[in-house]
Amino acid sequence: MKSSLKSVGEHGSYVFRHNLKITQLGKSGQIDEAIKVFQHMTHKNTVTHNSMISAFAKNGRISDARQLFDGMPQRNIVSWNSMIAAYLHNDRVEEARQLFDKMPTRDLYSWTLMITCYTRNGELAKARNLFNLLPYKWNPVCCNAMVAGYAKNRQFDEARRLFDAMPAKDLVSWNSMLTGYTRNGEMRLGLQFFEEMAERDVVSWNLMVDGFVEVGDLNSSWEFFEKIPNPNTVSWVTMLCGFARFGKIAEARRLFDQMPIRNVVAWNAMIAAYVQNCHVDEAISLFMEMPEKNSISWTTVINGYVRMGKLDEARQLLNQMPYRNVAAQTAMISGYVQNKRMDDARQIFNQISIRDVVCWNTMIAGYSQCGRMDEALHLFKQMVKKDIVSWNTMVASYAQVGQMDAAIKIFEEMKEKNIVSWNSLISGLTQNGSYLDALKSFMLMGHEGQKPDQSTFACGLSSCAHLAALQVGKQLHQLVMKSGYATDLFVSNALITMYAKCGSISSAELLFKDIDHFDVVSWNSLIAAYALNGNGREALKLFHKMEVEGVAPDEVTFVGILSACSHVGLIDQGLKLFKCMVQAYNIEPLAEHYACMVDLLGRAGRLEEAFQLVRGMKINANAGIWGALLGACRIHGNLELAKFAAEKLLEFEPHKTSNYVLLSNMQAEAGRWDEVARVRRLMKEKGAEKQPGWSWIELQNRVHAFLSEDPAHPRAVELCHILRSLTAHMRNTGDMPLECLL
Repeated sequence: MKSSLKSVGEHGSYVFRHNLKITQLGKSGQIDEAIKVFQHMTHKNTVTHNSMISAFAKNGRISDARQLFDGMPQRNIVSWNSMIAAYLHNDRVEEARQLFDKMPTRDLYSWTLMITCYTRNGELAKARNLFNLLPYKWNPVCCNAMVAGYAKNRQFDEARRLFDAMPAKDLVSWNSMLTGYTRNGEMRLGLQFFEEMAERDVVSWNLMVDGFVEVGDLNSSWEFFEKIPNPNTVSWVTMLCGFARFGKIAEARRLFDQMPIRNVVAWNAMIAAYVQNCHVDEAISLFMEMPEKNSISWTTVINGYVRMGKLDEARQLLNQMPYRNVAAQTAMISGYVQNKRMDDARQIFNQISIRDVVCWNTMIAGYSQCGRMDEALHLFKQMVKKDIVSWNTMVASYAQVGQMDAAIKIFEEMKEKNIVSWNSLISGLTQNGSYLDALKSFMLMGHEGQKPDQSTFACGLSSCAHLAALQVGKQLHQLVMKSGYATDLFVSNALITMYAKCGSISSAELLFKDIDHFDVVSWNSLIAAYALNGNGREALKLFHKMEVEGVAPDEVTFVGILSACSHVGLIDQGLKLFKCMVQAYNIEPLAEHYACMVDLLGRAGRLEEAFQLVRGMKINANAGIWGALLGACRIHGNLELAKFAAEKLLEFEPHKTSNYVLLSNMQAEAGRWDEVARVRRLMKEKGAEKQPGWSWIELQNRVHAFLSEDPAHPRAVELCHILRSLTAHMRNTGDMPLECLL
C-alpha cells in the first residue's frame, strides 16, 4: 500500500514538474523545446494538455493547439477555456465564439472571456447580447467588463446607465468608469465623476494624473499628484513620464531623486526620459548606476545609441546583454536599417530564434527602402503571422519602385484594409501616372466604406490635375467640404494646383485667398498656377508679395517663377531672379532651374548663351536640360546644336520615341533624308517603338480614356463609323487639312 502511494506521488511530482516546464518554455517563446518535453513525457494528464495548448497559443501555433484539443482523451472546463483563450489571443474571435457555443458547461470565466474580447474589439452589441444571456445576473466582473467596454468606446451614456443599475459596485466598477473618461481625454467629465466617487484608491488618483498628462495639462496633473494620500511607484513614474514627454527633463530628474523607493520601472522611466530628450550620455550614466537591470533597461539604452547614430556602441552593448531579447535586437536592426546597412541588419535578424511581427516588419521595410524587393518579398512570404503593417509596407514599397502590378496583387490579397492601405495604392497609382486607375480606386474605396483622409484627397486631386478633369475635381472639392478637410493646408494646396492645371485660375486665386495660414507650398502652388496659364507678370507680383510678407522662397518657388518668366519672355527678369536665387537666398541651382534658364534663353533665340550655361554648370546635365535645349533648337532651326543635344538626350532616354521623332522631323525639314533614315534605324535598334497614344475627355462627370487603334473599346465600331462620317463631311466642305488629304 505504501509502495503504491509512493509511486502515485512520484508520478504526480513528475507530471507537475513537466507541466510547469512546458508553461515556462511556452511563455519564453521556446515552443520547440516545449513540444519535446510534451512528447517525451511518459505520463500526461489534462493539465499537461491544457499547458501545451496555452504554449501553442502564445507562440501563434493556433492550428496545433486545436489539433491537440480535438485529440484530448478527456477534457475539462479548463480545456475548453484554454482553447477559447488561444483563439482570442490570436484575434480569431469567430472561432472562439463557435467553440463557446459548443461548450457542454460554462463557468463565469468562460462568459467573461467572450464578453471582454467583444468589448476590446469594439463589438459592443455582441458583448451586450452575451451579457443579457448571462446566468450569473449582475455579476460584478462581467458588469465591469461591459462598463469598461462602453466607456472605452466613448459610449458614456450606456456605460453610466449600466453602472448606475449595478446593485453592487466595487472599486473596479468606479475605476472602470473613470478610466473611460480619462483615457478618452474627457477630463471635465472625469473630474466630475472623481468627485462623486464613493470610494477611491491610489489607482483612481493615478488615472486622474495620467489623464491630465495625456491632454497636456501638467499643472492640473501636478496638483493631483501632490494630493495623492499614499502615492505608489506608478504615481511617481506617471508624473515623471509626463514631465519627460513635454521636455521638462530637469523636473523629471528632480522627481526621480525625491522618490522614496525606486524599483526597476522607475529607473527605466528616467532612462527613457533622457533618451527621449536626446540626453544619451546622462541615460548611460544612470544605466551604469542601476542596482538591477532588466531587458527594458538594456533595450532603452541601445535604442538611445541608435537614435544618436552610434551604432558600434549600440552593438557593443547588445553583445554585453546577459540575455538578449527580440526588442533589443530589433532596436539594433532598426539602427542598421536607417543607415542602409542591410547585411549587418540581416546578421542580427538571423540570430533571433523567436521573431515578433515588429522585427519582421523592420527587416522588410529596410529591404524595401533599399530597393531590394526580391529579398523583401522573400521575408514577407516567410512570415507566419502578418499584420496590416506588413501588407501595407509591401504595397507602398512596390509602388515606390514603380512595380504597380505587384503592388495591386498584394493589395488584392489583403483580407483587411485600412486607410493606409488605400492611400498606399492610390498614391502609388498617381505617382506612376495611372491617374484614371487612381480615381477608380478612390471611388471603390468609398463603396467599401472607407472614408478618405487628407492624403487620399490630395492624390485624387493630383490625378484630376494631370487629366485636366475639372468636373471630377469639383466633385472632389465638394466632398472635401463635406468631410471637414476644407481647412487642411495639404488639401488646400492640392486644390489650388488642380484648378490651375485645369485652367481655372480664378478658382485657384479664390482658394489661395481663403487660406488662413499660408505655407511656402501655398505660395508655390499659386505661382506655378500663374506660370502654367501664361500669367508671368502675375506670378512675379505674387513672388514679390511673398518676399514682402517675409516668406522665404525655396527651390520649388524658383522653378515656378523662372518657368513663368520663360513662358512670357521676361528674359531680364529671369536672369536677375536666377542670380538672386544664388546670391540672396543661398540656394544652389538644381537641374530643374538650369532647364528653366535654358528654356528661357532658348525661346529668345540666345542658343549659344544657353549652351554655354549648360557647359558651365556645377552639376551634371539631365534629360530635362538637354530636352529644353533640343526644343529651343527645333524652334530656331539650329540643326547642328540640335544634333549634339539630341545625342546627349538619347544617353538618358534611349527608348523615348518622341526624342527620335523630333530629331527626325528637323532633319526632314532641312532635306537631310539620309540622316532621317539613320535616325529611324537607330530608333529601331534601341527598341524605341512608338507607343499608342492615349486621349482623355471629360463628359457628364466621367473621364473617358481612348487608346489609339484599340479594337477592345466597347464602342469601337460606332466610333469608327462616326469618324468616317466626319471625315467625309470635312472633304465635302473643303475643311480637310492638307496633310490628311495627301
